[in-house]
Amino acid sequence: MGDSRTDDIAIRVWFRLIRLESRLGAAVSERLREIGLSVPQCDVLTTLTEQEGVSQQALAQRLYVTKGNISGLLDRLESAGLVERRSTAADRRQYEIHLTDSGRDAAHRAIAIQHAVIGATFGRIPEADLESFERMLITLRDIVRAAAPAD
Repeated sequence: MGDSRTDDIAIRVWFRLIRLESRLGAAVSERLREIGLSVPQCDVLTTLTEQEGVSQQALAQRLYVTKGNISGLLDRLESAGLVERRSTAADRRQYEIHLTDSGRDAAHRAIAIQHAVIGATFGRIPEADLESFERMLITLRDIVRAAAPAD
């Protein structure tokens, strides 16, 4: 960090962003609990609406969680009748993950909750400001990616 005024602003904005993310996450989490889902369970279900039949490993990679985490999540979702594991034709030890009808319904309700929260928050911001905010987020994403160690 260099210029103290810029440093102060950067620190202030950092903490505002962290707090905002926490508040938004809590709002979504509370609404999802009303339909019996956790945020991670919602992530699995909504991801499966985009592509079913993926492996546990592919799902874990897509959600940035470990294979062990996804396994536990899938166990709970399967017990609740929201997903099913189907053996693959090529290797019966591997499974493809599919939504059940109940799982698809829960995913759509979860997506509606997310859209409602987005509408009540980001949807109240003028379009030009949202576009500017998006550009800033992309810039920050690129800075973070460039600073990350190579895999």
